[in-house]
Amino acid sequence: MEIRNTRLEDIDRLMEIYAFARDFMVKTGNPRQWAANGWPPRHLLEEDVEAGRSYVCVNETDGEVIGTFCYFSGKDIEPTYAKIHDGEWKSDAPYGVVHRIAADGSRKGIGRFCIDWAFNESGHLRIDTHPDNTVMQRLLESMGFERCGVIYVEEDDDPRFAYEKI
Repeated sequence: MEIRNTRLEDIDRLMEIYAFARDFMVKTGNPRQWAANGWPPRHLLEEDVEAGRSYVCVNETDGEVIGTFCYFSGKDIEPTYAKIHDGEWKSDAPYGVVHRIAADGSRKGIGRFCIDWAFNESGHLRIDTHPDNTVMQRLLESMGFERCGVIYVEEDDDPRFAYEKI
């Protein structure tokens, strides 16, 4: 597998991957995180591409897009992470953030591969997930991330478990 920047012509494929991910989430006990409102919207994906923070995971044999995520890094770059409840971040040093990670289910390990890539880019990574997303929680914990507390996102009032790895 390889990671590359997303191109605007990839957006239709991303929409297919997110549809698959929403269905997977519902089937694994997480009906509210993305499925309740058809998250993420197309315009947000287009904004991510234009800003250079959208990435795809491609199958090295045929170049097919099989996963996607948003990644950016810097100092205090994620406003949602400014206030953490029921805990604290491990470090206030610059960090990378992964959002909207999804895979098409065509092969195992896509999510892990993408998160590993992001961690290798920054050496300090934060990610959050819905309390119902036990699949992602298990993945993050198996990769050495520590749950640091709870954050809230603007899109809804549901809490998100906040994870960090340094």
